[in-house]
Amino acid sequence: MPLRPSLAPYVIAIASFFATAAGAQDFPIVIDHAFGSTTITEKPTRVATVAWANHEVPLALGIVPVGMARANFGDDDGDGVLPWVADRLDELKAEVPVLFDEGDGIDFEAVAATAPQVILAAYSGLSRADYDTLSNIAPVVPYETAPWSTSWRDMIRLNAAGLGMVAEGDALIDRIEGEIAQKVAAYPEIAGKTAMFIIHLDVRDLSVIRFYSENDTRVQFLSDIGLASPRAVQEASQPGQFAGEISAERIDTFDDVDIIVTYGGQPLLDRVKSNLLTAHLPSVRNGAVVLLGNNPVGTSANPTPLSITAVLDEYLQLLSTAAQAVE
Repeated sequence: MPLRPSLAPYVIAIASFFATAAGAQDFPIVIDHAFGSTTITEKPTRVATVAWANHEVPLALGIVPVGMARANFGDDDGDGVLPWVADRLDELKAEVPVLFDEGDGIDFEAVAATAPQVILAAYSGLSRADYDTLSNIAPVVPYETAPWSTSWRDMIRLNAAGLGMVAEGDALIDRIEGEIAQKVAAYPEIAGKTAMFIIHLDVRDLSVIRFYSENDTRVQFLSDIGLASPRAVQEASQPGQFAGEISAERIDTFDDVDIIVTYGGQPLLDRVKSNLLTAHLPSVRNGAVVLLGNNPVGTSANPTPLSITAVLDEYLQLLSTAAQAVE
């Protein structure tokens, strides 16, 4: 039965109140992490972030940080802000926050000058000394287990908790997962292929092949896309191990690698193709190599909350081309 017009506004207001109360987060909040635990006594309004991409969580949730790390990779125009971050700031009609130059480590004085009420660093390489110094400025949300090991999902979960926005963080994760699933469905040729993300190929010395393990966020993102890990990557994926290496003389170890993803350009590929050992890699022989440069696509291979939406289509196109080259 429809509500009487005179009562409808009151019922809607009451429903809205309880919906808001149900989603609210009580303070103080205690967040457990690798260095112990952090207590946040009240909802922060001044948020600073350090290290790579942590600022994308508050921005995605509608909060502009008072300070954040300057981009040092993939920044085509050199302004210290990656394109998807600039776009989000425009959407929020916000100015660029204070940018912390972390070329020589965290600039503690610059962070302190922004007078933050919380410092987000879920995806970072903070040392114990870094954490202690930052904690003298404001409560800090670092990683749970090990440096640079936080997945994009856990980056959102931890940083959102530090903002008192657990439910909103969960909703953001759900939305991004839905976008990934929808976009990946358009590239069925990728599904089931194996991929190895090589850390670095030195054109002067191709005797050793170094690659990321399944503990690294880049490899985890390949899994999100539907690519499987080859045997060598699985064997290197022991607790606390984020990379592995194998002598190129054992090139047959990589016979089950369909696709190679790495950083570099055509000169690197030419050198790999001409090397007596690496030329025998099935992925190299087939041309199933994705070369990422110091550009937004190369940056987004290490997934972050805003970059996934912005650049996934282009990344999938590169992976699709490589997948179609697999014999």
